[in-house]
Amino acid sequence: MAVRRPLAAVLAAVFGFALFLVPLAASPALASPPGDEDVVVHLFQWRWESVADECESTLGPNGFGAVQVSPPQEHVVLQSEGYPWWQDYQPVSYTLDQTRRGTRADFVDMVDRCREAGVKIYVDAVINHMSGTGSVGTGPGSAGSGYSKYDYPGVYQTQDFGSCRRDIADWGDKWEVQNCELVGLSDLDTSSTHVRDRVAAYLNDLVDIGVAGFRYDAAKHVPEADVQAINSRLRDVHADWGGGKPYVFQEVIADGTIGTGSYTPMGDVTEFQYHRDISNAFKNGDISRLTGLGDGLTSSDKALVFVANHDTQRSHAILTHTDRARYDLAQSFMLAHPYGTPKVMSSYTWSGDGKAGPPMSSDGTTSATDCSDPRWVCEHRAVAGMASFHNATDGHGIGDARTDGAGRLAFARGDAGYAAFNATGGTWTSTFSTDLPDGTYCDVANGTFVDGVCDAPGYEVSGGSFTASIPANGAVALHVEALGECEDPDGCEPGTPPGDGDGACAAIDSRFHADVTTWYGQEVYVVGSIPELGSWDPDDAVHLSADDYPVWKGRVTIPEGTRFDYKYVKRNPDGGIEWESGGNRSAVADDSGGGCTQTFADAWT
Repeated sequence: MAVRRPLAAVLAAVFGFALFLVPLAASPALASPPGDEDVVVHLFQWRWESVADECESTLGPNGFGAVQVSPPQEHVVLQSEGYPWWQDYQPVSYTLDQTRRGTRADFVDMVDRCREAGVKIYVDAVINHMSGTGSVGTGPGSAGSGYSKYDYPGVYQTQDFGSCRRDIADWGDKWEVQNCELVGLSDLDTSSTHVRDRVAAYLNDLVDIGVAGFRYDAAKHVPEADVQAINSRLRDVHADWGGGKPYVFQEVIADGTIGTGSYTPMGDVTEFQYHRDISNAFKNGDISRLTGLGDGLTSSDKALVFVANHDTQRSHAILTHTDRARYDLAQSFMLAHPYGTPKVMSSYTWSGDGKAGPPMSSDGTTSATDCSDPRWVCEHRAVAGMASFHNATDGHGIGDARTDGAGRLAFARGDAGYAAFNATGGTWTSTFSTDLPDGTYCDVANGTFVDGVCDAPGYEVSGGSFTASIPANGAVALHVEALGECEDPDGCEPGTPPGDGDGACAAIDSRFHADVTTWYGQEVYVVGSIPELGSWDPDDAVHLSADDYPVWKGRVTIPEGTRFDYKYVKRNPDGGIEWESGGNRSAVADDSGGGCTQTFADAWT
């Protein structure tokens, strides 16, 4: 399944709880990214033109603030390895002329188009090293440059690299961690004036194009003073982003040798403990204590937070897109909670050891992203509405909180928003108290609200409360900037999309007729975004009968006016699930068949 709708849809971490039921005081982040909208989405390995298209179609309209793009400099080309994703993290030169994702002209066009859409570009910058031992003799690079380890003509020669030309052996020795080689990668001598000037020239080229910030890859392997020296050489960003120095966040996987605090003077840092905590909490269904953050984490105004990133997906994975509903739910929670600057992951599928690159052509260049292609996961689209919740509730801390066992949590964000999360296998029906003004609100946990148009259920807040039935592994999120209207002057029924349904039928007898070819032993189900269709969980999907094979038939009652997405799945005798390819099917339960019935005649894609 390539694109999942939000599933209405954090901390028993392996390393212990860091969260407690303590309201987090509202305070603006002093080191937040430039601009009013700060949600970052990592479009991992996307082509430049695909990023530009996504800025215009999805990210800008939904209030995402920035895109982290993959390293844009010339890199090694490892055909014998099948063009793995990590070849991009082994620079050969700092030219932007040609990478697996496009040309310099494509990159410039992407930056310009995203800026017009109100979306900043943050570059994943490799400043610690060049190519590695395993890349020797594999040239030329992606733009045709010749090279060997410690010799990159016109860029660096052997004297520009550190004296410790071996792998890090003692991770408890800070000098080794910052001066020896990380998995055989040629470690730059960043204390050198030439190296500092050359790295800064590369970053300033990107700033001049319009790039607004950087993620410093492997930052903890660069001495703090060297990071500061490079930062001091950077020029101001585009006036559209308010001028001033670029936003910098640094990859620092804290341990007993190097903590995040030594890097916060130079910019924000990636808070890996948050990742462990929130991922474990949602994976285990233990979220009731997640309203506030306790000791042990980086200050909120200096933390870049995430549920998963491209490394944690592949190494010591806790919660990823393969977990579907719980993963979407955790990313939604991150956008609802006020701690840190959130980064949403969006990636692709792989098999085996995880080294596989993105969908590509035979020469290793990345294919254009198609979110209906099963290999492109496009997780950010499942939580697109929650970016608007994050923006609308900025500056408001957590107010009153509600729990119902370990797996259910709801909380107010002042009088600006209210969110409820259900990390259990059953529906949570309750009346929630809120300071939201009376009115009908679009549920942005289950859709989007763009230019006054809601494509999600609506909820009526009246007299300081609203009632909701939150499906298993689902959420509800309402905010003051997503107010809608109902055709019914008495307001919307709970869970009914604004303006849908004429009230003639209380419910629709929805009949699914799918032409699906199967082999002996396979069964077919319909699964979708609403509880009646299993809330995207195949274990709760509606089983279809093969009595009229190859047309599989089944039926379910759905409240009139309910909007939903759905797909068909095949279940193999061993329990394995095969998802229908292509995008999700979308529908509204209505009386199109007469007599409060409706038939969906489909064919497997």
